[in-house]
Amino acid sequence: MPDAAMSKTILIVEDERAIADSIAYALRTDGFTPLHVMLGEQALAAMRPGPGEAASLPALVVLDVGLPDMSGLETCRRLRQFSDVPVIFLTARSDEIDRIVGLEIGADDYVTKPFSPRELVARIRVILRRSGAAQAPRETGMTIAAGTAEPAPARFELRALEARVLFHGQSLALTRYEYLLLKTLLEHPGHVLSRAQLMERVWSGAPDTLDRTVDAHVKSLRAKLRAVDAHSDPIHTHRGLGYSLARA
Repeated sequence: MPDAAMSKTILIVEDERAIADSIAYALRTDGFTPLHVMLGEQALAAMRPGPGEAASLPALVVLDVGLPDMSGLETCRRLRQFSDVPVIFLTARSDEIDRIVGLEIGADDYVTKPFSPRELVARIRVILRRSGAAQAPRETGMTIAAGTAEPAPARFELRALEARVLFHGQSLALTRYEYLLLKTLLEHPGHVLSRAQLMERVWSGAPDTLDRTVDAHVKSLRAKLRAVDAHSDPIHTHRGLGYSLARA
């Protein structure tokens, strides 16, 4: 049994028993522990920690878009209000707009039915490795880029161990990708990062993501920053080049 998968529980939210069983079998074969529920409300309940239970929560959610009680998109929106757990959507629809919406509300990947359970497990491993690396310890209020330490702009405080950012002392309510995007900009204050660079660093596990997803996330980030400070716009657009975060 592969060590990387040991003790990691994967939550499967799928109302078709045959599909859930095939995913569960592939997960068990690869050393994971599957947990299956059929409804969005059950998934949300499974992801809410009780006293002392945070460490035992599922490490990733495989979430069907078409559920009987609520859509997978709505389930993910509600999940993102209290959890940054990685999410992979399952869907019978491959429309481009579905991919964009799914990724913009905080999903990490998108798999269209029919799919290979083994390929799904491989994607799960990639996402778990990436999310584990993103949580590596760093000093609060200090960012590290290209082997050198640079202080984040004074109005920001990056708390990487907690996966959150404070702006003027106020914690921002960010989706997973909003957090990773802002974190990347904070790690390179004053540097212009192209859309391709941001896609590579933030959406590395989502190869179908489109360039305009970066623009949509920048727009939502700006709105959340202005909600704290209406006169502040620290994210600069460099037309034809990309984005940067002001140093001061």
